[in-house]
Amino acid sequence: MLAELTNTTPPPETPRRTAVRRVKIWTPILLLLAGAATGAQLLRPLPAPQLVAAGEGHTIAGQFSVPWPAKGQGAVRVPGSGDIGSFGEQKPVPTASVAKVMTAYVILKGHPLRKGEAGPQIEIDAKAVADGTSAHESRVEGLVAGTKFSQQDMLKMLMIPSGNNVARLLARWDAGTDSEAAFVAKMNAAAKELGMENTTYTDPSGLDAATVSTAADQLKLAEAVMKDEAFRAVVALPSAEIKGLSTPLINNNTLLSANGLSIRGIKTGSSTPAGGTLMWAAYKSVGDETPLILGTLMDQHADGPDLNGENSLKLVLANSRKIIEAVRQALDSAPVVRKGQTVGHVDDGLGGRTPVVATKDLNVMGVPGQQLKLTLRPGASGTPHAGKAGTEVGVLTVGAGEGAKSVPVALGTPLAEPSFTTRITRIR
Repeated sequence: MLAELTNTTPPPETPRRTAVRRVKIWTPILLLLAGAATGAQLLRPLPAPQLVAAGEGHTIAGQFSVPWPAKGQGAVRVPGSGDIGSFGEQKPVPTASVAKVMTAYVILKGHPLRKGEAGPQIEIDAKAVADGTSAHESRVEGLVAGTKFSQQDMLKMLMIPSGNNVARLLARWDAGTDSEAAFVAKMNAAAKELGMENTTYTDPSGLDAATVSTAADQLKLAEAVMKDEAFRAVVALPSAEIKGLSTPLINNNTLLSANGLSIRGIKTGSSTPAGGTLMWAAYKSVGDETPLILGTLMDQHADGPDLNGENSLKLVLANSRKIIEAVRQALDSAPVVRKGQTVGHVDDGLGGRTPVVATKDLNVMGVPGQQLKLTLRPGASGTPHAGKAGTEVGVLTVGAGEGAKSVPVALGTPLAEPSFTTRITRIR
């Protein structure tokens, strides 16, 4: 156009002139687009940083084998630390009177007692008196219709001599009906709530062979019920005298009186279908700690004739004693984490990793070879995008459930936000 107005012939087109002209045209456009892209990248919110554990488990040094019997099924656990071991196929088998642990659990959930508290008075009905004369089952004899006993005394009659008639009476009292069905429904609901997936209750006493469970399931119940101080006080008694009863209550769990085992419960069971069953609780003092050890042993059958499982009860007690002795001897405080040890890292979501270290030593109760669960969680305010070395950013928990031990974790090196280059070149 300029050439036409000035009657000047335009310079000839050359590749160089074409290239220069294109650079002049496209450079501002590209710079504008690049600036917009850079601005957009910088304005994008940063990914939420994640706290990532170095591992999900820790194995205590050494080896230990639980002296399990040849047949049946069992399980042992230290609450807080986790499972020590189990054996046998965990298939539902009759529980016998160990079912009464769930009966007590449901009663105490609905009618809680403080330690030493007597609780409400419960009247003996005619059915409980009649059941007390039934042959070939455990019962409390000499009950008189119309007399009353405290809830605490009824729990003693339930758990110490394993009174089937008292189990049924408590079920009727709780439900407020002449039927035990409503209470049994509560037992199954409680089992479901505790995660006892292979357990079915059909009666409150365990006499019915259709009341079945597994050792692993019963261990979940043991851990839950032993949190109740009123229950713990009852099941630790080798015997008890109840005003209104002519004879003292004697516990079938002879291990309660065994020297050096610190056994404080929980419940025996025996019948022809079930054989011998035992849910037990023991303690061991290690330094200034006294951890609880829980175990169950089921489906223990003595050879030969065994009316009502009497010989099988002796067998399960003998086998359980071997297990308890071995576990107590092996249980000790084991080092799991040391101060300054790298236990994970902060992932900024864009490829950056900052190490996270334990702020102090942590020992956990366990046996050699035991697998401990490790869980790394951020603090209450979440994981920061930046922080100085030594800033606490979370907690490492060793074990599982109530009683699991934890140690704070902190940044091992300074945590910085992603760099300018990282932010503008990010794809995610």
